[in-house]
Amino acid sequence: MGRAIPLSVHAAIETVAGPAIMAAPFLLGFGEAASVIAFAIGAVLLGLAVQVAGPGRTIPLYAHASLDYALAAVAAIGGLVIGLATGEWDAASFLAGVGVGMVMLTASTRFSVPAGA
Repeated sequence: MGRAIPLSVHAAIETVAGPAIMAAPFLLGFGEAASVIAFAIGAVLLGLAVQVAGPGRTIPLYAHASLDYALAAVAAIGGLVIGLATGEWDAASFLAGVGVGMVMLTASTRFSVPAGA
């Protein structure tokens, strides 16, 4: 598949996914620890997404990709820890799935912009 997803689509997906990840614990009935982790991941993801567009971006694109991978690792490891510590395997599966989805999105994104953008 390669890097088929343009940066603008990547940002749009993150803009939708961030609030969805923040809302999921309330809609799915996760415990307190899983809710805190999911909300934090969603908030950081949304923050990364909104600063991508335009020439005034505050984070370089290579750093954005690195932060996406780091956030994916936090989600996956957080899910594992939640599952082992609390036995909330539904929340653990959700967080691990978020991590896998983020890796797939980041690996499929072209982190480049046209000249002058």
